[in-house]
Amino acid sequence: MTPIAIVTGASSGIGAATAHRLAAEGFHVLATARRADRLADLVATISRAGGAATAVVCDVTEDASVAALAEAVADLPGTATLLVNNAGGALGMDPVESGSVADWRWMYEVNVLGTLRVTQALLPALQASGAGTVVVVGSTASQIVYEGGGGYTAAKHGQTALAETLRLELCGRPVRVVEIDPGMVRTDEFGLVRFGGDAERAAKVYEGVAEPLVAADIADCIAWCATRPQHVNIDRLVVRPLAQAAQHKVHRVLPG
Repeated sequence: MTPIAIVTGASSGIGAATAHRLAAEGFHVLATARRADRLADLVATISRAGGAATAVVCDVTEDASVAALAEAVADLPGTATLLVNNAGGALGMDPVESGSVADWRWMYEVNVLGTLRVTQALLPALQASGAGTVVVVGSTASQIVYEGGGGYTAAKHGQTALAETLRLELCGRPVRVVEIDPGMVRTDEFGLVRFGGDAERAAKVYEGVAEPLVAADIADCIAWCATRPQHVNIDRLVVRPLAQAAQHKVHRVLPG
């Protein structure tokens, strides 16, 4: 049976790159996100390249939407063996003392509870496959905090706690839990969303960094972890660009 990979947040960035890469690895990719037009373009591109993909619109913050996603997976021919929890994001860079409660709530809802909902919904199918894998796309923000990042780092720390706890609870069952924690990844939308569409502010994050990571780099890591022999579990993979030695240590070459 054809292995099925479910990728959340697949309409752009890391999610879209992962969908392409997993299709090339022989998975039937079920690509899911909120934007139907983006998903349709993604599936068409994968099909033209000779891969197999299906689009399902889903909002990971809505219980009914996630339940419908699980039903769509069950209707596909093949076996669900891989879930990539990629949907997530950041809002704002406000300090804790003036941070927006609504922004913090959204970040927790998408990053943590979104991962929880989708994982709960698809875990029975992954276990039934006899060789399941859950990938959680986190961040180096799950390891260390920084000024202005309280809401996002709190959410990403929560996502790590979820992944580590799940791995303990699934011990002895045929489902691996893999956490991928990227550092500086330059994508089209992450910074724009975080800074409310301010392209100049989003670009400044990467100012002077010659080669930040790109979405395809993370897709490569996800595919590598997912295609190891089933007895091999990559618990946590931290990946940064060469220019970023740590969260606060980044080599920048600035003009003048």
